[in-house]
Amino acid sequence: MNKDILIVKKLKKYFPSSIKGLTVKAVDEVDFTLQKGEILGLVGESGSGKSTIAYTLAGIYPSTSGNVFYKGENISTYVYSKDRPLSLKKDIQIVFQDPGTSLNPKHRVSDILALPLKVHHIVPKFEMRNKIIELLKMVELPADYMYKYPTALGGGERQLIAIARALATNPSFIILDEPTSALDVSIQAKIIDVLLQLQKNSSYSYLFITHDMSLMHNVADRIAIMYLGQMMEIASTEEFFRNPLHPYTQMLISSIPVVTENEENLKPKRIKPQGEIPSPVNIPTGCRFNTRCTFTSDICFKEEPDMLQINTSHYVRCHLYSSGQKNIKR
Repeated sequence: MNKDILIVKKLKKYFPSSIKGLTVKAVDEVDFTLQKGEILGLVGESGSGKSTIAYTLAGIYPSTSGNVFYKGENISTYVYSKDRPLSLKKDIQIVFQDPGTSLNPKHRVSDILALPLKVHHIVPKFEMRNKIIELLKMVELPADYMYKYPTALGGGERQLIAIARALATNPSFIILDEPTSALDVSIQAKIIDVLLQLQKNSSYSYLFITHDMSLMHNVADRIAIMYLGQMMEIASTEEFFRNPLHPYTQMLISSIPVVTENEENLKPKRIKPQGEIPSPVNIPTGCRFNTRCTFTSDICFKEEPDMLQINTSHYVRCHLYSSGQKNIKR
């Protein structure tokens, strides 16, 4: 039995550039899967294409090409979110990075949470108030928050309201687009704790998008690394931190701040980033990471590497492995 709730095949999303005749290749032939009840961490620097994937899966952006199968249905046939059937909109929800812009400041929390309940006919009108209280309780907020406006709340509280709104339709798949990046560390911990408890209780499938590699160690079941619109490495979290293969992955992990010497010893040998991230309008020939990699050879500047399967749960896009050279210094 196939447990994959989401299958993404050769997904592309290109945008026209302000420079005539050029194209921004934000997402370029991306493949990945997500199982029911799984948390997949999607990690990469700003501009890698993470949020573009989120918006494409949510139907905010139409894909340029490729296929997205959700519960066996090819949802790429629906160009925009408005074209999707109500049942699909109900089942796929997204939590945006900044609740300050995703929540209407002129509406009370009760109105914000009531809207999806009404649109998707979740409960009858006379049960609406109790359902709103239940949603607030799910994200560990008091019932009287329903009378507040978003502008009267802190950033963490607003994000909890945004999460409650996503939960209102009882979805199966939730896209979390950097839900903690605008918050301080203590509030981040609260949000993560709520999300993990919700996932444990209801087996939601999460695509958790972040630029914070250290966050994924205790959150994700698997981790996928993006760079300049492509997947560079995908592995189970344990395998990922125990045996990072791609030079870019090693660079990201080696940059994670640690407290003890033992933790430092577990990290790959520090790989200092060099060069600048190329523009997605002018992607390098060959491997996209060749302008910043310390392990390049001639083939890295001529041919784009394929995604290779190293073992049952580990994939990497790097010529060092296609040529059998698996001896990156650590």
